[in-house]
Amino acid sequence: MKPEKDPSKLCCCYSFINDSGWLTDYEVLTDELSAQLGMAFSVAETDAALSDLLPDLDRLQALALHANGSIRGKLAVTEEDLNWLQTRYEHFGQEINAREPGRLKNFVLPRGLQPVPELHQARSTAKKALRCLVRVQEENRREQIPEEIPRFLNMLCNFCFLLTVLINQRRGTVEPHFVSQSYRIKPKGIEV
Repeated sequence: MKPEKDPSKLCCCYSFINDSGWLTDYEVLTDELSAQLGMAFSVAETDAALSDLLPDLDRLQALALHANGSIRGKLAVTEEDLNWLQTRYEHFGQEINAREPGRLKNFVLPRGLQPVPELHQARSTAKKALRCLVRVQEENRREQIPEEIPRFLNMLCNFCFLLTVLINQRRGTVEPHFVSQSYRIKPKGIEV
């Protein structure tokens, strides 16, 4: 499992791949998150009805990689980035609510044509990355994880879900509502 010392042999895919802590798992997941956002971008690029999403997906893909290195290296996700994402969330949330008030109040089964599955995967990967940050904090690898990183991942998770609803709504696809039989409380979902 040790990296090859000969640079002509491409054996090591990542400098920290042999580290045993959760930080490397976090970095692998945020790399995956960036790839999933890139896949969503590539699909959206082929659909003229989604062209307005391209600048957002482009910026989010880069931000996922900025979040990747912001624990081990220099913090590269700013308050300005978080404010931008909040503004974009509100913008698309208003579009959804203008067409169908209350659409964001229920849990749904994740369905839809591309790039919806990629965005649901990105949403799920953002949650996994957040869970890794819990483990990183427990390992005390740093005294404090910059608050911008978990805030960004939480916001990104919600934004990806919002985009799936938006895309499905624009296409006339209705996701089946999901009511849990495990919990007796009424699901509240995400509201704008």
